[in-house]
Amino acid sequence: MLQQWLIEFGTGMGKLFLHPLFYYSFVLSLVFGYIRVKRERSEFHVRAQNGYFELKQLFASTWLIGLIISVVTVVLGISIPYAAVLVVGVFTMLVSLTLRLRLLSPGYTLGVTFFILFFLFEKDVQLPGFVQAFSDLETNIYPSLPLLMGLLLLAEGFLIKRNAYKATSPKLITSKRGLPVGAHVSRRVWMIPFFVFIPGGELPSPFAWWPVFDLPGDGSITPVLLPFLIGFSQTVKGMLPKESISLNGSRVLVLGFVVTVISVIGFWYPMISIVAAAIGLLGRESVTFFQRLFEEKLPFYFSQRSRGVMILGIIPDSPAEKMGLEIGEIVTKVNGTVVYNQTQFYEALSPNRAHCKLEVLDSQDQIRFVQRALYEGEHHELGILFVQNQKKMKQEAV
Repeated sequence: MLQQWLIEFGTGMGKLFLHPLFYYSFVLSLVFGYIRVKRERSEFHVRAQNGYFELKQLFASTWLIGLIISVVTVVLGISIPYAAVLVVGVFTMLVSLTLRLRLLSPGYTLGVTFFILFFLFEKDVQLPGFVQAFSDLETNIYPSLPLLMGLLLLAEGFLIKRNAYKATSPKLITSKRGLPVGAHVSRRVWMIPFFVFIPGGELPSPFAWWPVFDLPGDGSITPVLLPFLIGFSQTVKGMLPKESISLNGSRVLVLGFVVTVISVIGFWYPMISIVAAAIGLLGRESVTFFQRLFEEKLPFYFSQRSRGVMILGIIPDSPAEKMGLEIGEIVTKVNGTVVYNQTQFYEALSPNRAHCKLEVLDSQDQIRFVQRALYEGEHHELGILFVQNQKKMKQEAV
């Protein structure tokens, strides 16, 4: 029995590399990296991160999350119909073509999939490639799919809080008064590989409680390692990126917990699963809506100040990063000279090209001093990006 299980799980793991989404996720990450770099060069004449940054984030903590979800699915015997796997894959690829990464949240992908299967259940579906999958469709979409949605929403919330605020992309926008202000953009694509059971196959149900979860037929299953894409997109205008994005992640975590609890109740009352799926779908849209509404009511954080110049971005591996300067801090003095704009900053820096001493006002309104020797040929002088009042809103790093 153990040997049979190991063989089936090994075969299921190999199917990950046959799934189109596995390779599509790499392409998608590179595309968004290219779009970001092109925009940053247009606005600042320099990129903040290299074009492979999004690709490096693709598996950030996702293997561990996938392992945890896999253990839960194995212990509970959660199975999802093959039709759901097809619909999720197609929906993910179609939505990604819109370049709206937020629609790749499991609240949308699995929520839409649930209701597609719900309304097409026992219908004569004649779509090529879907005929057999829909003809074999069983009632086990309740509550396994909403439960999986809840678990993945928890994973999304965790990834947002842990990863999405890191190295956000600075951006120049125009306020309603026509003034240039700054914002930060976070766009992520994460791929979570985890095992799910597809009804049918060679493995029998190993636990006595599995029939409680409504495995179809004789309870035979096939384990498959699936790549699940989660997308995230948020523009931060009125707060520091870490604070705003972490708050958004906390809201998604709460939503995931609610959906998970209601889905578990659906094991005994299947129709409750419809409520769980609806809450996941509408709740994820509500989180985005209220986050945007909250941001719109706040004044622009990255705007010109009456005192000093605010740091909009820090170029990686630059002297500014090594000096410990942070996004959102305000530089008030350069080498003892008070500065009010980028031009004055540069002029105060020019007389002494070998050393730099800055007076900085941090996000807690505390003054601190940083200094560092400068060396010829270092990356973009200091490597600081500012919001500067220029007609074309184009600037270079200082």
